[in-house]
Amino acid sequence: MHSEKVREILDKNGRLSSPVPDLSDDSDLYSAGLTSLATVSVMLALEDEFDIEIPDNMLSRKTFESISSIVETVNELAE
Repeated sequence: MHSEKVREILDKNGRLSSPVPDLSDDSDLYSAGLTSLATVSVMLALEDEFDIEIPDNMLSRKTFESISSIVETVNELAE
C-alpha cells in the first residue's frame, strides 16, 4: 500500500550503495548499505510523510531490514 512512498524515502534518505529500484521488497537493506545513521534519517522521513510516530519498541534492525518490513510497520501505525 505504501511501498512506492517508502521506496522514495529510502532513495532520498537511505544512502544505500545499491539503487533502490534494483531492490526487491524483501532485499536486506543492511546488505544494500543501510547504516544505523541512515536508519534514523529514514525513520524521521517516514514519521513526517505518514504522520506517525515509531515507538521505541519498534526501533530495531528487524523493522528496517527490508522494504516489506518498513511498509508493514507503516501500515500498522497509520491505521
